[in-house]
Formats: sequence, C-alpha cells, structure tokens
Amino acid sequence: MNKEQIMRKARLIYNPVSGKEIMRNNLADILDAIEKAGYEASAFATTPEPDSAKNEATRAAKAGFELVVAAGGDGTINEVVNGIAGLKKRPKMAIIPAGTTNDYARALKVPRSNVKAAAEVIQKQQTVKMDIGKAADTYFINIAAGGSLTELTYEVPSELKSIFGYLAYLAKGAEMLPRIKPTKMRLVYEGGEYEGNASMFFLGLTNSIGGFETIAPDAKLDDGKFSLIVVKTANLFEIVRLITLVLNGGKHVNDSKVLYVKTSFLDASLIDTDKKMMINLDGEYGGDAPMSFENLHQHIEFYANTDEIDDNAILGTVDPEEKEAGIELVKEFEKIKDEDLDQDE
Repeated sequence: MNKEQIMRKARLIYNPVSGKEIMRNNLADILDAIEKAGYEASAFATTPEPDSAKNEATRAAKAGFELVVAAGGDGTINEVVNGIAGLKKRPKMAIIPAGTTNDYARALKVPRSNVKAAAEVIQKQQTVKMDIGKAADTYFINIAAGGSLTELTYEVPSELKSIFGYLAYLAKGAEMLPRIKPTKMRLVYEGGEYEGNASMFFLGLTNSIGGFETIAPDAKLDDGKFSLIVVKTANLFEIVRLITLVLNGGKHVNDSKVLYVKTSFLDASLIDTDKKMMINLDGEYGGDAPMSFENLHQHIEFYANTDEIDDNAILGTVDPEEKEAGIELVKEFEKIKDEDLDQDE
C-alpha cells in the first residue's frame, strides 16, 4: 500500500440506533475494515435533527473525502445520496446495511447480516456506477410511485415493513383494497404515453424491492433506464392475480392489465386536476403530482460485490422465507375476496 492510498479519506456516516445499535457495537471493526481498504477512516453518528446524514455527506464531499460510507437502513442511504448527488464532484459510496429490508444492499450483493463483512466488500476494490433517480430537487435510489394503491404505504408501521418488506404495505392495507379507486392519470415516458385509469404507477431502479426480486425482473443497475410499471386496474380480483404472477417469477410484466416499459424519464400528472396524487420516493412521501422523474445515468460509483452480480444484472430469485411471506399475503387477499362475494350474495 503506497502513501497516496493511505492518505485517501473515508467518512462513515452511521445511524447509531439502526439494527438494535449494531453499528455502535461494531464501530471499531468497521473502521478497521475501511482502513485496510486503503482509506484513513473517521465516523459521524447521525442525530435526530432533520437531514443530519444528508448535511454531513455534503460537508464530507466538499471537504475532499474520497469515500462516503452510509451505514443504516435504506432511508439512511437515501439521505446520504441526497447529500452528494447534486455536487459536481462526488465521492465514491459504500453501504453497510443495518436496517430492515436493505434493498440496496441486496442489489449490490453486499452482505446483509454481518456489518463487518459488508465493510470488507470495500477491500475487493470492485465498483458499479449506479443510476439514480431525480424528482424535482430530490434524489431517490430505488423506487418512485404514485396512485391509490401506493398510498396504502403511508399507514404501514415500521415493524410490519421489517417482516414483509414492500408488499407489507398491501398486507396492512388488505382491508382497504375493496375501496381502492382508479386514478385517471397521464404518464409520458420515453417512446410513448399512457392516459387512462390506473391504481398505481411504479418506477424501479433495481430489481430488489421490499426483498422481492421479481417485481422488475430484468432491471439493470447502470443502463440509464427506469423500469416503469403501470397497474391498469383497481379491481380486487385482478390485483390478487397480479400479485400471484409477481411471486411466480415476475410473469405480471406480460399481463394485459400491466404496462411494463423501460424509460429514461417520466412525466406524471392527473387528468382531473381537482384530484390529488401523492408521490412515494424510496418509501416516503415525496410531494404531489404533477411531477417529473429523470434517470441520472451512472451518477454515483458504489462499491459492490460484483463477483456475485449477474452479468446481465438479473440478481436472482426470492428467498424462501420471503416467498412464504408473499404466499401468506395472497391468502389474506383471497380471504377478503371471498368475504366480498358472500356479501354480494
């Protein structure tokens, strides 16, 4: 290791309460792993103040740190990305998952159950220049979505998210599904336009969403394209069928009730301007439509375990436990469907 390598600086930005304080308890080992990768490492513990991680990421980047390591859940990673994405000179990033779903770690094949092993990925010196999304002045790393089906997400408690991941939103909102109404929306994307009823539009940057890898089955990490999914129905029976197809290898993308295309941008608006459509960015409320989304091609370079990433960036199948959770979810929907039929009779 030469002198120049030793002098490279890395800033670890970590959430001290993520994963039952797993970061705090392993801080020395993590910093040691980063230093063995050739960086002079220091740490910053986030605080409850708004934008704590974001502000520190901006400060570190402007101070000349060559690497920023985000440690925590996907929310912490999103905040750090928002701290550096708008800068002309952006440091490399690495992630240490210590949250619940850890979609981004799954996409980059970073170990999700051992924070020290996750830090050691940096030592492999393998990186991917990742696409990220931009919506107005906010950046997102994994998803953007809108529509009445998506709005169920805001009522899901965090403990339920940790069990089911993204589809837990539907588990919590199962009793609300019969009340889901179609939204008349206009979606302008690369090479086309959709105008009509839909219960949800969904933009994905990776194929790992809530722990499931079949929602956007052929998503690539660095091709400059979103995976756009439009669910063109609000009918309970058809939504249950589509979820079943998701669990059955991502076959929903070929269904007539789904629009599935690749696009570098999206302009989303409502046909009825008196209505409101909330936008979800990486699982959190991000404002209201109309909104434009842009794919920033290969915008941030992340350390990744590229030996384990498929050459075509098709990252595998659903873990058995997650598939079982999805099957239980479909059963819950079926119960509701049967109850509705009984009431109709």
